[in-house]
This record gives sequence, structure tokens and C-alpha cells, in this order.
Amino acid sequence: MSVKTVLEAIRDGLRQEMERDERVFVMGEDIGLRGGVFLATDGFIETFGEERVIDTPLAESSIAGIALGAAVNGMRPVAEIEFADFIWPAINQLVGEAAKVRYGTNGRKSAPMVVRVPYGGGVRGGLYHSQSVEVIFSHTPGLTVVAPSTAYDAKGLLISAIRSNDPVIFLEHKRTYRMVQGEVPDERYTIKIGKAEVKRKGEDLTVISYGLMVHYCLEAARQVEADGIDVEVVDLRTLRPLDINTLIDSARRTSKVLIVQEDTGAVSIGSEVAATISSNAFFELDAPVMRIAGPEIPPMPFSPLLEAAFIPSPAKISDAMRDLAYY
Repeated sequence: MSVKTVLEAIRDGLRQEMERDERVFVMGEDIGLRGGVFLATDGFIETFGEERVIDTPLAESSIAGIALGAAVNGMRPVAEIEFADFIWPAINQLVGEAAKVRYGTNGRKSAPMVVRVPYGGGVRGGLYHSQSVEVIFSHTPGLTVVAPSTAYDAKGLLISAIRSNDPVIFLEHKRTYRMVQGEVPDERYTIKIGKAEVKRKGEDLTVISYGLMVHYCLEAARQVEADGIDVEVVDLRTLRPLDINTLIDSARRTSKVLIVQEDTGAVSIGSEVAATISSNAFFELDAPVMRIAGPEIPPMPFSPLLEAAFIPSPAKISDAMRDLAYY
């Protein structure tokens, strides 16, 4: 067991799976000699060579297309999109093609590929390096969408994603890369995809979130504890498929639900979670399902003040917790 950052845990999981399975290879822009823009693959080219650590042109459509071709032919590619904001040229390959392989071939073919996607704000990335793209892929049947919040979850879920026989969009919040750290087993381990986790048990209300916002929710929960409010925090971990049972069980037990996300609110992960809870636990709720999300503007302002205003803060979340608790 070692203390690792989220980035170190991802690097560890990648390396161990490449050592275990020769079919696993990584590809993306600047991931070879440079080790990736965030250094997720630092040192890989020296260890595994250019045949398994492939520097690609600046062309996301070809990165996703080559990964898909390799996957349906028996390889297990892990493709990196340098920033989530650059993924749009690959939409046809991912949403239009990879998601349909198993269904379209009546199960005769599969696409065991992982697409690593650094997303989210809080790093002064401005409009074109801060986007949240999760809802596009979570809407698409045939794709699995994973969004870990901790170092432990990042490694275990990444290994599970690489071993999955279906395409996985693996979302990594950039601000958690070095800010968040925790104990991570040195050996290989897996975490079941599609299973949420209660990160903090509580009795008065349930807060549901994912990615960076999980940590802000935990901080807010500690703040309102001084007011006698006992908050349960549920980390989705997987956005598609959702762990509906865990969400409903928590909602029924506390009777109040707050959903927190960095992404804008309309037609979002929070929308789906709210609808799911309202449909399955309506009569157990003591208040309407509440949501906190980014404002309905194109993300993310470059100005530090405007960026801070865009992203839900622990203070905003704790205020909403108090409002809901006293509803």
C-alpha cells in the first residue's frame, strides 16, 4: 500500500496492465517521449517501446478510429484524448461506430477499448481546456462511462475498464490529478464498473455527485456537521450504467436528495439521477430533489473570479445542504 495521487494511480494501473497483457497498448498526442501533457505515460516509451506507446498526429478522429480498428481485431488499446475539449472530431468513431459494434454484429464482435479523457475546470484552462463532456457519452447505449474521484478508485476502475470487452470512456478530472491523493494497493486490483460508493454515511440527507465535486461535497458535509446536519455523500463513480439501487436505497433512507455537478444542469447526469429517484422513491421523499450545477453558459471562463463563480464551491454546496435540511 502506498500513498499516491490520482495521476500516479492511473499511471500505475496502466503500467501494470501493459505488463500483464501484451495486447494492451497506449496511443495519443505527445504520450511517448514527452510522457503526455499531464505525464500519465511518463517513462512508458523507455519500458515498452514505440510499438506499444504510439505518438499520434494531432487528429482525434484518427486516434479513436485506429483504436477501434485495433480493438475489433483483438487488441486492447488505451487511447488518450489530450483534453476533453478536443474529443469532438472523434464523436463519429465513438458514438457512431464503437458504441454499436456488439449490437450491430449480434454479439459476434466487441470493441475492448478505453478512451482516457481529462476533463473539467478549476485549472485556469479557459473555454477550450475546461469542458465537461460526460453527458454526450452517457446518453449513448453501448458506451460505458466511468468518472473516478479518488486515487484508489482511479486505479481499480481503470484496470476494470481495460479488461472490459466494451468501449469505455474513462473521465479523469484534471484538478484531481495532483490535488487528490490516498492509499492505493501496490498490486493489481479491480473495482466493479457500474457500482456507486457511499463515501460518507449520514441520516439527514443524501448528496450525490462524481469527480472533483465529490471532494467539495465531503468538505461541505463537514462544514454543516457543526449545525447538526448529518449528510450522506454518494459517489456515482460510473455514469453509464448508473447504480440505481444504491441511489434509491440512500434516497429512501434519508428522504432528501441534493445532486451536485460541475457540468451545466440542463439535460445532464443530474437530470437523469433526479428523474430516476423521483420515479422510484417519490413517496419516501420529504422534499423535492434539489440540484446544483454550473450556470447555463459555455464553459469555462478564464478569469479566476469568473471561473470560481462558475464552479460549485463547498460554500455554495453547504448553503444548499442547509436549505434542504430545513425544508
